[in-house]
Amino acid sequence: MKRQMNGHQVVQLMEQFSPKHLAMEGDPVGLQVGRLNRKVDKVLLTLDVTNEIVEEAIKSGAGMIIAHHPLIFRPLRSINLEEPSGQVIEKIIKHDLTVFAAHTNLDITKGGVNDWLAEKLGIQNPQVLVPTFEDKYKKLIVFVPGTHEETVRSALAEAGAGQIGDYSDCSFTSNGTGRFKPGAGSDPFIGTSGVVESVEEVKIEVIYQASLEKKVLKALKQSHPYEEPAYDVFEQSMPGEKYGLGRVGAVEPVSLKDFAEKVKQTLDVPMVRVTGDHDKLVKKAAVLGGMGSKYMQSARFSGADVYITGDIDFHTAQDAEALGLSIIDPGHHVEKVMKKGLAKQLSEMAEKQGFEIDFIPSALSTEPFKFV
Repeated sequence: MKRQMNGHQVVQLMEQFSPKHLAMEGDPVGLQVGRLNRKVDKVLLTLDVTNEIVEEAIKSGAGMIIAHHPLIFRPLRSINLEEPSGQVIEKIIKHDLTVFAAHTNLDITKGGVNDWLAEKLGIQNPQVLVPTFEDKYKKLIVFVPGTHEETVRSALAEAGAGQIGDYSDCSFTSNGTGRFKPGAGSDPFIGTSGVVESVEEVKIEVIYQASLEKKVLKALKQSHPYEEPAYDVFEQSMPGEKYGLGRVGAVEPVSLKDFAEKVKQTLDVPMVRVTGDHDKLVKKAAVLGGMGSKYMQSARFSGADVYITGDIDFHTAQDAEALGLSIIDPGHHVEKVMKKGLAKQLSEMAEKQGFEIDFIPSALSTEPFKFV
């Protein structure tokens, strides 16, 4: 039988997929309005929170809204109920809705906004364009009685330990003899208080990303049969997993004009702005959801032939053209890919964990521009 979720559990799902620590400094991600200590049957996923989106949540029966763009982006000095922004907050509170924001952490996370955009544009083997965070590796060494080796190894793997690139369940084991003398107040799994015991043990060595340490050590202590498991943790010098904004990679060779048409069609926008020779051959592309002007040089140094991003200003476009980097600007609203992408991701995670809940992509457009 599936379980109902509450707001805290929805946030835990988000934290597993798109943890807050990935967000850029100062980005107000997380709970914005409302409370988490109640049951949630439906969650509406949207790019922005507007009056129309709040109405959509009310009509659909959604008790929670997860938005990409934070409703409260800058510190509030007042909530004026005569202003549209204040009226939106008033309506949210009156209808007991909860609003949660996942912004740059959703851009940066693996499988998030920039990966969804890269997938739509056919970017192969996408790599991070602008690194923002490196999750260093650590090594755990633990000694386990042979009878419990598989149990502990499986628990560690389930917690995310032993993941190296595309390989999972990586570990090394060796056999030896462990010795200990239980103290007077102990309740030993093996042996007798006051008597030195020798046990055939297995030494398990496994690496994990530092961000998973709490989860990995919890799994170790819950699966290990000893009262006091003996273990060591070491920092590793091998490069950690890199996270960041934007993605870059090879694409099927095509003219800039045809690639721009592909951007327009696959990202479902009525127009794009393009700089550069339309006959130029595009073999490598960089994409960055949102406003990407200040990362133009990163796209240039990545070797990309074209940079797809929103809100490009006049002078950045001129500079890029002079440097030989073409730009395709499909607008900021293409981040709407997060609605279906996040709904699919969270639905799969909830199903796997035995929860019953609906994640609904908003049917409304929050694009403020009209094209004539």
